[in-house]
Amino acid sequence: MSLPFESHAQLKLPVSFEFFPTKTPEGALKQRDVRKALYVKKPEFCSVTFGAGGSTQAGTFAMVQEILDEGVDAASHFSCIGATKASVREQLHTLKAMGVKRLVALRGDLPSGYGAGGEFHYASDLVAFIRAEFGDDFHIEVAAYPEVHPQARSADADLQAFVTKVRAGAHSAITQYFFNSDAYFRFVDDAYQLGVDVPVVPGIMPITNSSQLMRFSDMCGAEIPRWIRLRLQGFGDDAASIKAFGHDVIVDLVDQLKNGGVPGVHFYTMNQSQPVLDICDEVGL
Repeated sequence: MSLPFESHAQLKLPVSFEFFPTKTPEGALKQRDVRKALYVKKPEFCSVTFGAGGSTQAGTFAMVQEILDEGVDAASHFSCIGATKASVREQLHTLKAMGVKRLVALRGDLPSGYGAGGEFHYASDLVAFIRAEFGDDFHIEVAAYPEVHPQARSADADLQAFVTKVRAGAHSAITQYFFNSDAYFRFVDDAYQLGVDVPVVPGIMPITNSSQLMRFSDMCGAEIPRWIRLRLQGFGDDAASIKAFGHDVIVDLVDQLKNGGVPGVHFYTMNQSQPVLDICDEVGL
């Protein structure tokens, strides 16, 4: 299946990378080395995650500033659940003053023990607010879920929620990671049939640690195909075999996506450079 927008299969695809804030000075030093290694791929931008309820805001903004200072476009994740319009407005003015021009707008999760207060209930509320307050000052990315958000009432409700975010003013989208290219192509085709006309970039998670991957996937609803899960379980604690197998699986997935005409590839780096570099080199990104 190919995508309903212009094919990019024969072009050099844009790549982007996601990082999460580090908690220690040692982690920050390692993170700088990771970013420097990945910058050879000339990323379109690098995004930085935002903890539940904005719990990592200071670390997120600090890392975003570092990336900007390194000469690379930086996108701050920005969640709104539990927030007020006044607090969101203030934080967005801070990001604008820093020179941030791209946001990943998310509903986000409340930290445990918090109530469900706040003036935003959905990511679409945040997107609409940013557009109303700041116009085109920010390029707004939103999340997409080819295999359905784990809290969605149904696949159709989830698709409609995505369409609502786009209509609220999103410029493009990044998907949750997946291992089945058909799920991505079907989701994008269904969205475009409902009038979505923005790029939907596939999110890619390298496979380097099977227990970590299964834990993340159980939390976020990403499906690990049975054959992949069983192969990973069969390797036990053989880290080298897990990494080699994971590399082959992701290379094949990215090849399928490239051939289908995706508009770019976004890597969830897990603050590691080598697995991403190896994949990029093999598939020609």
